[in-house]
Amino acid sequence: MRRPVFSNLLLASGLLALSQLMTPTDAAAEARLALVIGQSAYRTVPELPNAANDAKGMTELLGSAGFTVTTAANLAQTEMRAAISDFAGKVSASGPDTVALVFYAGHGLQIDGENYLVPVDLDPKREADIPLQGVRLNDMLNTLGALPTRARIFMLDACRNNPFPALSGAGHGLAIVDTKAGAPGSFISYSTSPGAEAEDGNGLDSPYTTAVLTVAKQPNLPIEEMFKRIRVAVAQSTDGRQIPWESSSLTTDFRFFGESGGSTPALPGASAMALAGGTRSVADWRKTLQGKPAMVAYELVITEDTVEAYQAYIELYAQDTRTPRLRTVLERRRQMLAWERATAINTRASFEAYLANWDNSDLAATARRLLLRVQNRNYTVPVAAAATPVAVAMAPTCPCSTPATPATPVPPVIKKRVDETPPKRKVVETPPKRRPPSEQVVYERAPPPDRGPPPEAVMQGIGIGVGIGLGMGMGGRGGDHNSGGYNSGGYRRY
Repeated sequence: MRRPVFSNLLLASGLLALSQLMTPTDAAAEARLALVIGQSAYRTVPELPNAANDAKGMTELLGSAGFTVTTAANLAQTEMRAAISDFAGKVSASGPDTVALVFYAGHGLQIDGENYLVPVDLDPKREADIPLQGVRLNDMLNTLGALPTRARIFMLDACRNNPFPALSGAGHGLAIVDTKAGAPGSFISYSTSPGAEAEDGNGLDSPYTTAVLTVAKQPNLPIEEMFKRIRVAVAQSTDGRQIPWESSSLTTDFRFFGESGGSTPALPGASAMALAGGTRSVADWRKTLQGKPAMVAYELVITEDTVEAYQAYIELYAQDTRTPRLRTVLERRRQMLAWERATAINTRASFEAYLANWDNSDLAATARRLLLRVQNRNYTVPVAAAATPVAVAMAPTCPCSTPATPATPVPPVIKKRVDETPPKRKVVETPPKRRPPSEQVVYERAPPPDRGPPPEAVMQGIGIGVGIGLGMGMGGRGGDHNSGGYNSGGYRRY
């Protein structure tokens, strides 16, 4: 009796194991690697106690989501660079089916349009020290972006206030990073909007990490939808003071928990909202929001987080209590988009255009400094570019002032004359009748030995005899002896 029961148990366990193998989750189908950095114990500014808690909570969450997590805390500059390099080596060795995730909690700064992660040993005396003492965000993005991976996810709870007195001229928050401008397959999330400052929070974790730890555990939630819900949760918990932001160039689906085929329940009112919010006009958004309760409309525009959505809400709900805060968000977003364009183009015209609209912003001083930099650089560019057309235009009008220019058309003319004259010289100097006279000359010089040269000529040597003979020949040519053939034809042709 025990054998059938035992056999049934074995059969059931085998079927269960087989079913699990046949329906793998995303975590089992791909390699997942994560680097978690928590920067709390800063040496020259007050500590960030929640950053350590954020790193601990994210380590646990990512571990349960199937990630192999490397956790590092309170890193100096060299240690942070080494940690990123070591993590990149692990990602490279893991292969192209790897999902690489970096979570950073700590201070972050933007200097001259560049974002920097702040090591705990940073001690700047001026803004120019940040590139030397900090860790550039783009360096980390480019290092991992150069590796063949399935997806790269960056989560930055790094937009806290600037605690360094020497950096009073630096802009608030972080600058926009457009993942679509780099290698595809990247997703980056800020704990608040570009150019804004995030709160450290009154609890164990920051508002951003608190929302991530809650929302990410929901099964079958695509990453884009997950961060939309995180944005709404953070906006609600901070009364609209903090609105997370993200940019995505992912080419594959990713979920922290659950299977790829799972369904996702929609947010309230989301059925009336197009997913491609960034392509929708203000007029489209007015139609979408028209007639909806203010709270529902507010969550819709927060979910999509676009300039067009905020503008439509402000127009339709001008008397709502949330409108003034959204107006501030909209103004700052437009400013940061203009700043991103100015620094990306990086020309005199781009910075002048920014200052024309945002001359009193916190980034105006940086814009003026960068304008001076490119202005000095651009002085040489138009001169070099205009040198060629100016010289060509002056050539026909004033050749004396530009001697080098007329020399260009002259050589072809000279070459043509040289090519034409050699044939004429060949015809004159080397006619077909030139060879016979040369033989006659040789023949006519031969008879003098038969006549017998004078003994004195022989005694004086051959050289003198040749000289006398040549002298006689020359005399013969120059004299009046025109008979006998000596001066006829051949000698004159010499």
